[in-house]
Amino acid sequence: MWLVGATVIDGTGADPVPRQAILVEDGRITALGGTPPAGAEVVDLAGLVVTPGLIDAHVHLGLSSDVDKLTTTRQLSVAELAADMFANCRQTLESGFTTVRDTGGVDQGIERTVASGKLPGPRIIHCGPILAQTGGHGYLGADWDSAEDWDSRQIPGLVSLSLVSDGPDAVRRNAREAFRRGAMFLKMCVTGGVVSRHDKLSDTQFTHDEVAAAVAEAEARGTYVTVHAHNNAGLRMAVEAGAKCVEHGSAVDEETAELMAGHGVALVPTLAVAHALRADATEAGLPPEIGARVGNVIDGQAAAIRAARAAGVLIGSGSDYVGPKQEHRGLELVLRSEIESPMQALVSATRDNARVLRIDEEVGTIEPGKIADLTVFGADPLADPRVFDDPAQVKAVIQGGRVVKDIR
Repeated sequence: MWLVGATVIDGTGADPVPRQAILVEDGRITALGGTPPAGAEVVDLAGLVVTPGLIDAHVHLGLSSDVDKLTTTRQLSVAELAADMFANCRQTLESGFTTVRDTGGVDQGIERTVASGKLPGPRIIHCGPILAQTGGHGYLGADWDSAEDWDSRQIPGLVSLSLVSDGPDAVRRNAREAFRRGAMFLKMCVTGGVVSRHDKLSDTQFTHDEVAAAVAEAEARGTYVTVHAHNNAGLRMAVEAGAKCVEHGSAVDEETAELMAGHGVALVPTLAVAHALRADATEAGLPPEIGARVGNVIDGQAAAIRAARAAGVLIGSGSDYVGPKQEHRGLELVLRSEIESPMQALVSATRDNARVLRIDEEVGTIEPGKIADLTVFGADPLADPRVFDDPAQVKAVIQGGRVVKDIR
């Protein structure tokens, strides 16, 4: 394919290049500019804006349905759950997100199904089930459920939200189980969370030895542990135990940011879900009081982004949506544009997210040699960041050199 006429924003932070041609061969970008080879399919993108395929570094495809009906009351069939997940995959791709990192809820079943081309969706990097402690964030069973009841709700090949793990030996065993199910990294919850029933954001969870056990298992497989963390006590413990990425980080201050930078730890803020839950948690199928738990998470994450940026921390971008309404992934870039700039929001959601996911040699920028994942906008998102969050402005999506959406 010879893509011509568009303004290209390459994801590196460099200035946009008007009327930049892109040559795609065998699923990869092979040249920028020049002349098309004989027989190339010419795709006219005049007046449009091309960016790297967007990446969402914090999704929950396994929570694509009403959360309480999925977890507490168990009112949904496997068929309904699967239908919701597959619809979410299609919607995510057509919103311009060609890659996602699933941070708890699916296993290799859905990842393989999408990768095979049997249904449309983004490239999925996943951790399998979250490692959660008894009574900790990530456990969403009813108050009267036993641990055995929670385990029985797993649907192999489709949904597996978390594995209850107490003590280093249990963490090690469940880490190995997550890898058996195809996990590409591990996730642990080291503090309380917003979508929780049995903890507070100020609670710390797991111990240094428990996190270190997971880190050892991840490193043995050439990968890493990321941690859900809303307070700095749990975050610092996890960093010192070897975790390499932090989700949310809503209390990160200058001192904590320096610690993260010194240990090469990335940060993935998640603003969109906090705004959604504060506005109306019931839309996600959660009790209305969950909204009050958002507290200072939004302002705290904004401050964390500024502190982390000043310290030189690698900062990614994640939406973290749960429930049936996940059509506004691009809102994360809008919100980040308000804190930093539209260009920085785009770089975080492309090049820097690829670095967080450790796939930056393959995707994240528009450069020769990279996989041809491209998002085509009908207007300039740098001039009006709201374009990021308007699926109707996503005029075309190219994934692996194949056109998967075209409404030009």
